[in-house]
Amino acid sequence: MEFSRRSFLQGAGATAATCAMYTAIPGSIASLSAAPIKGSATNVNSICEMCSTRCPISARVINEKNVSILGNDKATPFGGSVCARGGAGHSLLYDPQRIVKPLKRVGERGEGKWQEISWDEAYQTIASKLNQIKKDHGAEAVAFSSKSGSLSHHLFDLAKGYGSPNTFTHLTTCPGGYSIASTAMLGSKIKRDLGNSKYIVNFGHNLYEGINMSETRGMMKAQVEKGAKLVVFEPRFSIVADKADEWHPIKPGTDIAIALAMCHVLIKEDLYDKAFVERYVEGFDAFAKEVAQKTPEWAEQITDVKASDITRITREMAALAPAVCVDFGHRATFTTEEFELRRALFAANVLLGNIERKGGLFFGKKAKGYNKLAGEEVAPDLAKPGVNYPKITAPRIDQVDDQYYLLWSNGGIYQSILDATLDAKPYALKGWVISRSNPMQTMTDRARIEKAMKQLDFIVCCDVYISETAAFADIILPESTYLERDEEIADKSGKNPRYYVRQQVVDVIGDTRPSWQIWRELGIAMGLEQFYPWTNMDTLRMAQAKGDANFVNTVLEEGWVSYGKPLMLREKGMVAEFAATYANARKPDADGTYASALKFKTPTGKIELSSAKVESMAPGRGVIRYRDVKLKDDDQLFFIQGKVAIHTNAATHNIPMLSQLMSDNGVWIHPLTAGKLGIRSGDEIRVYNQTGSEVGTALVTPGIRPDTVFAYMGFGSKNKELQRAFNKGVHCGNLLPDVTSPVVGMNLHTTGVKVEKV
Repeated sequence: MEFSRRSFLQGAGATAATCAMYTAIPGSIASLSAAPIKGSATNVNSICEMCSTRCPISARVINEKNVSILGNDKATPFGGSVCARGGAGHSLLYDPQRIVKPLKRVGERGEGKWQEISWDEAYQTIASKLNQIKKDHGAEAVAFSSKSGSLSHHLFDLAKGYGSPNTFTHLTTCPGGYSIASTAMLGSKIKRDLGNSKYIVNFGHNLYEGINMSETRGMMKAQVEKGAKLVVFEPRFSIVADKADEWHPIKPGTDIAIALAMCHVLIKEDLYDKAFVERYVEGFDAFAKEVAQKTPEWAEQITDVKASDITRITREMAALAPAVCVDFGHRATFTTEEFELRRALFAANVLLGNIERKGGLFFGKKAKGYNKLAGEEVAPDLAKPGVNYPKITAPRIDQVDDQYYLLWSNGGIYQSILDATLDAKPYALKGWVISRSNPMQTMTDRARIEKAMKQLDFIVCCDVYISETAAFADIILPESTYLERDEEIADKSGKNPRYYVRQQVVDVIGDTRPSWQIWRELGIAMGLEQFYPWTNMDTLRMAQAKGDANFVNTVLEEGWVSYGKPLMLREKGMVAEFAATYANARKPDADGTYASALKFKTPTGKIELSSAKVESMAPGRGVIRYRDVKLKDDDQLFFIQGKVAIHTNAATHNIPMLSQLMSDNGVWIHPLTAGKLGIRSGDEIRVYNQTGSEVGTALVTPGIRPDTVFAYMGFGSKNKELQRAFNKGVHCGNLLPDVTSPVVGMNLHTTGVKVEKV
């Protein structure tokens, strides 16, 4: 389908003033001629992709001019609605700066000179370059990276067929800390049952700005409907702090001291769940010995939080256990001790005995395990196409240190791509294929990323925009937006098996393609046909469903399908209802639970408060331990970042509707600090350190510690070709040093800066 700036203005209601901000880019929607918007006039059930939550939606085209995007009423955990970002999906679809034709670089890398090319030319160019790199340097000389989740495995399947071990998700730039810590301690990732919590302790996991629709609604339900108490430890007065019963402005990077002091109180005062610990926990004695001296008084000296408050909060929480949750967080690397922090937060939950209990933590109940407990097939179990890939013998570029062993099969150390490119450690990379990811914004030390990208022989980027990262590619492949493509059935299991699916709502605009199709067609162009036994999304869905057309049709029609009864293994009421529902269900234990079915995929089969495996890979880290860290010099301020409800990480700041809602990330600074520096709100200021320098706008507020400044991430794009007049602010990655945290491999997101008035 063709599109123009004029039809954008008609469909999205933009103003002439806004239109003047757009830059004419080769291959963009603005370069196409006018045509009406085609698509389904009746509601199509699909999945949003304006953030990583991927909420179920119901969407349709209205009068060939616009798209209505609402929530799917059947998806009750999500409230049947969408957030501000989800409602702005049509603005992404129609954006005149969106790329809708393949592009080839014709100037210097990063110069911004592009030429439209055909898909055939794009595929042949990429196939020729990648196959030549493979011939000259080996397949391992090419890295493949993608934002994790929907469609990422298609790029990684291409990498496996090609023969490269170097596949990377965004894990170490966002959720890696809690994910790796959970895997090390509990054997797999775990979920929060916030909606049933009576007491929630939060360490800067700002669910009221970094929205995860189901979890955000769960916390709202707990607070509003059930009167749950929310206590927040965070250096700034965020939205979640504003909605809390208590806010404690903790010193940046000291959260672990609070967590360990809480564990100390639980153990010393005999407030922990002894029966749970005895049955399910390995290494309790070693952990108890480690925290014996980690008193609230000790923590007060480190964190600036009163010892009396730490003790009181711990006692209050224990009194309401197990319906309590110590939130283990999401995106944050407060210090290089991220692994210890997340383990300490999990440890507090474990001592409270809240695993598989309402209001605590629980494991997702996928169909295979659920059906086994039920003694019958309650829910269909998804299959994968039977493809045998060649065994790859080359080591990954991040296999240089055994402490990172948990990452090698869980997303990898994303920033190791830079080390291998610049320093040939452990060997040199020559190519990089990037899909749905913008490391120029999400990695740290932007100058180093740019240097690495300029040194590579060949870069391919698949995206909807010429992002900061795509601006340094040799070939840009335009991906269809989530409203223009079909995808596989996705597993969204919670307390019971659940599935949903993305379906096309709008006819494809321009000459874009879904990334699953792009990587399949590129693979075939590279001579890898044998790895693609499926031909299109219909055949792939049927392969997933093992030929069960009724299941496929049900998911397509409903958009969201939930099977069976919600189940938590240590909740008597839920177990009783489950056992009564299924005639062949596993018989409950003597205590009326399925506690005996609770297993942990760790070396000992238990929750590991102390781990011999971790100790062998990372000496000194087998036991959760506090270590002093230095984040700034004495004459610097702490610099921290966070998410905002209007934008998603570094992905939405160019979307017109959202950009106009929030165009700048004013730098929060305390009045006392601002006064000493002669700074007032609205003043232009320079924020700088050894890594970089940024100019932004001051936002003077008492809602932050005097020793700290804050900015929302994702702003301050350096891509002048796409930078709109309303995409301003501080580029956080340009101020953060290139530091990798032990064990979890996370980028460091806290540092020291100086501030001055411009």
